[in-house]
Amino acid sequence: MYTLLRNDAGNQSEILRHTLVIADKYLQNAHDGSPGVFVSDLPLDDVPLDGRGAINTLRLFETRYLNSIPYSTGPRYFGFVTGGSTPASLAADWLVSTFDQNTCCANDSIAPQIERLTIHYMKQLFGLDPLAYGAFVTGATMANFVGLAQARQWVGEQHGVDVAEDGLGSFPLKVLSGSAHSSIVKAMAMAGIGRRMLEPVPTLPGREAVDVSALEKVLRACKQPVIVVANSGTVNSGDFDDLEAIAALKDRHRFWLHVDAAFGGFAACSPQYAHLVKGLHHGDSVTVDAHKWMNVPYDTAMQFTRHPLLQLKIFRNSASYLTDPEKSHDFFHFTPESSRRWRALPVWFSLQAYGKRGHAEIVERNCRLARILARHIADSEEFELLNDVRLNIVCFTIRQKGLESADIAAFLAAVRDDGIVYFTPTHYEGKPAIRAAISNWQTEERDIDISVESLKRVFARQKKE
Repeated sequence: MYTLLRNDAGNQSEILRHTLVIADKYLQNAHDGSPGVFVSDLPLDDVPLDGRGAINTLRLFETRYLNSIPYSTGPRYFGFVTGGSTPASLAADWLVSTFDQNTCCANDSIAPQIERLTIHYMKQLFGLDPLAYGAFVTGATMANFVGLAQARQWVGEQHGVDVAEDGLGSFPLKVLSGSAHSSIVKAMAMAGIGRRMLEPVPTLPGREAVDVSALEKVLRACKQPVIVVANSGTVNSGDFDDLEAIAALKDRHRFWLHVDAAFGGFAACSPQYAHLVKGLHHGDSVTVDAHKWMNVPYDTAMQFTRHPLLQLKIFRNSASYLTDPEKSHDFFHFTPESSRRWRALPVWFSLQAYGKRGHAEIVERNCRLARILARHIADSEEFELLNDVRLNIVCFTIRQKGLESADIAAFLAAVRDDGIVYFTPTHYEGKPAIRAAISNWQTEERDIDISVESLKRVFARQKKE
């Protein structure tokens, strides 16, 4: 055995203690550390010939790189839709790496059984059909891919084509959506559907929710089976499509309904917001992303389907050393990956530690804080509120004539460098804009107050310049 590897094997406890020191140092600073940083490209040096051992590598990392890690797990990171990691989920994720289980085979370990149990819990949480199939994947993009791959298979079978066996063939394939997330478009490319096959459908006035009457008009004109992508929580305004009304259209039109509920699905936790996801169970396939609003570590998302046999046709993995896909419920027959990290454990820990009520409290507090931020923005002279805040997303812009995207980018870079809060840019109804997604379990009202102070301070500084 290589000498350094042998030394580390005998020094494992000390390595873990040193790792804990670094992790604890980072976590202790998470509340007040800068949520955003700019990091220049690293020089690409040569691969080390001789190692330095784990302890010295930890020290090197701590000295050279630790200060360049943003505190994106902290309470004032409002970019994208990013939660932190609750204490229970962090503990679980450490154990996931320690146990290093491959959750591919149903009965070879407790790991896949806990995944099945956790999926069962999540179906209860989201009000999905108990008979629906679900599994963990890396993120919303992959969950959307799994859903659209099934939709592609379904459309093919309406035309007598088995896409999984024979390819796409020559049948028409179209995707309809009011406000499709970019991951839907990416998944369409990955699935061979093609980005250009997305046909936008008009949305309701001043909203991102699809106009169901306009959708029916498009469906009537299609004459062929199509895919409809509905949204439960759009990224710019947290808007929701009327899933019940969309599902009712199936009585008159043939389409696959995929519901992108990446973060908005967690509205189901709260009695106050559960009505927004009413009808989620109608989705032929559903995406939910736990590393967003559930506040578990990356990469942890879920896909659900009412058509597991279609999913099996696409993702089955046949080899002499593997189980029979027709007789097994091994996860590698149903998901893109054959080797799979034990992503379910942090979710199981979170549900056991905090329950449905604990996660409902996070949802409701984040939504209340979003409304508080919106009031600050609406009452300010510097900024303009752009959206009705229905959930946890606040979309706003700078009051400036001739505002361009470059102006937003420069302003947000200055806000980032102020070290208090982090936002990401967007466009809303054609205007360059800023969006805040309040998704972290630690965020409190004081974080909103000092974030607004930072916004105004940076605005005043740039105005002087």
